[in-house]
Amino acid sequence: MDENLKSIIEKRISKTMKNLERNNMMVCFVEKKADVINKVAELIKEGETVSVGGSMTLFECGVIDHLRSGRYDFQDRYEEGLTRAEIEEIYRKAFFADTYISSTNAVTENGELYNVDGNSNRVAAICYGPKSVIIIVGYNKIIDDIDSAVSRVKRTAAPANCVRLSCKTYCSEKGECMSLQSYGNDKDSGMASGCNSPARICCSYVVSGYQRVKDRIKVIIVGEELGY
Repeated sequence: MDENLKSIIEKRISKTMKNLERNNMMVCFVEKKADVINKVAELIKEGETVSVGGSMTLFECGVIDHLRSGRYDFQDRYEEGLTRAEIEEIYRKAFFADTYISSTNAVTENGELYNVDGNSNRVAAICYGPKSVIIIVGYNKIIDDIDSAVSRVKRTAAPANCVRLSCKTYCSEKGECMSLQSYGNDKDSGMASGCNSPARICCSYVVSGYQRVKDRIKVIIVGEELGY
């Protein structure tokens, strides 16, 4: 990476970390995705019950393979051969997990996490239930504010995830949320506006700001691009 650009990115990361801490979230930085597993291992104890949210970032960092090592009681939603009913049971059990690991759709420089969910199990567990929540996020998801986070989901995260999940939605076909086309620009489109497809993955919208329980949410910011 160009050193001048790296300097600017580092300043944004530093500002974001300070504001996450101000919002009662623990935060740390690792240079590379290869460093994530060691940091995760520091934050969870062997034998703990661990559950995860749907996330490409966790696969990219090797977190899923690490959780399958046998060191933890891993509620593996990705285990081959699970029925839909069995997966949904894992979703419910996640509320009683010692640790819940996920990524986030965006993190603002103001120290807020922004997440949009279809089933809503991920945002629900981030908000309440698991004793500890670990959020792993690449620096590419750091944005200015909530308006920028809304735009990021409509233009990048949701379309890419719909393609990944083979969802028959407007955004998977056109590359952006239909609300942007309908209203003409991000600010007029509305956070929750969009298609009426049964496959829609944008159903629940959660902003995590100041936290009552200090350090329950732990954010690992990675100095590489990860996820959508």
